[in-house]
Amino acid sequence: MAGRGESAASLESDPPFSISTRHGVSSVLDVKSETPGGAGTAAGASNGIVVERDVDVPVRDGCRLKADVLRPDGGEPVPALLNLGPYQKDKVWIPPENLEEKPNPLMNWETVNPEWWVPRGYACVRVDARGTGKSPGRTEPWSLQESLDYCDAIAWAAAQPWCNGKVGLIGISYFAINQWFVANHQPPALAAIVPWEGFADLYRDALFHGGILNQFMTNWFVTHLCHHLIGRAYRDNPDTFTADTLWRWVRHNLDTGAFAGEQAQWDKITVPLFSVGNWSGMGLHLRGNTEGFMRAASKHKKLRMHSGTHVHPFYTEEARQQQLRFLDHWLKGFDNGVMDEPPVRLFIRHGNGQGEWRDEHEWPLARTRWTKLYLDLSPPPQGAPANSGRLVDGNPAETASRTYFASGLSKGGSSSASSTFLASGAMQAGMGLSFDTAPFAHDTEITGPVAATLWVSSSSEDMDLFLTIRDIDADGNDVWEIGQQGQQVPIAKGWLRVSHRELDPELTRPWRPYHRHARRLYLTPGEVVKVEVEIWPTSMVFRKGHRLRLDIQPRDGIGSVHYTHYHADYNTGTNTILSGGERESFLLVPVIPPR
Repeated sequence: MAGRGESAASLESDPPFSISTRHGVSSVLDVKSETPGGAGTAAGASNGIVVERDVDVPVRDGCRLKADVLRPDGGEPVPALLNLGPYQKDKVWIPPENLEEKPNPLMNWETVNPEWWVPRGYACVRVDARGTGKSPGRTEPWSLQESLDYCDAIAWAAAQPWCNGKVGLIGISYFAINQWFVANHQPPALAAIVPWEGFADLYRDALFHGGILNQFMTNWFVTHLCHHLIGRAYRDNPDTFTADTLWRWVRHNLDTGAFAGEQAQWDKITVPLFSVGNWSGMGLHLRGNTEGFMRAASKHKKLRMHSGTHVHPFYTEEARQQQLRFLDHWLKGFDNGVMDEPPVRLFIRHGNGQGEWRDEHEWPLARTRWTKLYLDLSPPPQGAPANSGRLVDGNPAETASRTYFASGLSKGGSSSASSTFLASGAMQAGMGLSFDTAPFAHDTEITGPVAATLWVSSSSEDMDLFLTIRDIDADGNDVWEIGQQGQQVPIAKGWLRVSHRELDPELTRPWRPYHRHARRLYLTPGEVVKVEVEIWPTSMVFRKGHRLRLDIQPRDGIGSVHYTHYHADYNTGTNTILSGGERESFLLVPVIPPR
């Protein structure tokens, strides 16, 4: 689910491999005769891999989805690694040149490589979701119908003569997201899941960050998903676009039950899980993986957090060995010690893609020193920008305030601002407020969830808060990390539409506010309210002499490219931040002491 950042080609025809075609079926070598899965065509063996194309997978309402099965040639029954999604099982993926796994004719976007997994005793099953690829019906991403189809596909795979009765799910992005949703239903044959960079709450993680519409999702539907549905797929399946998915997403801008089927029900997810997230995935997947590890009811959980691009980490030898050991344990019963090891493995970032791996025993880390950095709004020193402030150790004795324009590119309102102008994530100079710490006296690690408590008011009925945490070096330059699509990204981001400030007291923690998003509490102009802003988890070692900077802005700030938002056009006028005295405004950061 990489959208515009997809870094390699997915081809319907003429891949740069020697593949013959027989009866519309891509054949690696010679066609074999057996088709044990039902109607379909078996297409030869390559390196001991039997490839069965277009096998029927019956589901409960009589629909028959289409699947490809890639499995060992003979021998004992093996576990199945299953994917179900819209990205067309028949499309050959040509990976980027710097991917550790090299191109072969069996590779498919964001799924495991059969040439690596099948020789290790697994069958790889790829199912076109209803209404996509060669499966009939309507396309409804992450819908309840898709989850029920997935349950039936899992049961079907487990019952095949080549399967040992155990099914595991593993995949990136889309193929991680719907692992959470099918796990809600506890299919009996599902033995383990490996959701690799996959959001778990369509509303909070993807569609509405803090109640603000994330334009990535609408762009993904139009520019990426449709890429897989228009053309051959649409010709064969004219019902593809009869669902009202895009309208439904935008129409239901409160979390009032419309997305219940597209949200993980943590108390129902009991399957062993290996949740894998990406620090650079702020804006889409990151939150789902940390929430999944913290909240899923499973008694057998592991968490891994890496950094960098969206697909490269999945295909490294190191990552594949971790995946294999976990799945060998739960799908084959191997006593390999994987569950005796520390359950948490974190890549501790140092900036510019550098860092080191470290094992931990919990998340958030038990030894965290939760540290409040208070907003000091006293007048900036001479020569400093007028919109600058300080982050200090103690709450200022007197309440102060600072006001900034909320309208963004013009005082006429954000409706006059083209979203394409904002695509780079750049803000006009002076927009919003920025707060810096003093230079760090020594290297300081911040790893974990982050939160901000702010006292605010507006001249309007609502206001949007876009918070960005940055690492500023001794020369005043940003220290960047590598984003999911290879772009430069800052350390962390958080968002909140102030009318969505109501908290769920049972789920809220000091370090992770949890907003209900069930109703709008509009402001009276000039009314001062307290808000708590969730900032997605992060990890960074701030070097000696560097500063932590907090930006508070009325729209997307620096490093937002690909994950920009629709800022409401009624959020105009001026916004005010207050701090000091009884108005304690602060950033809560997880400082990790050295061991």
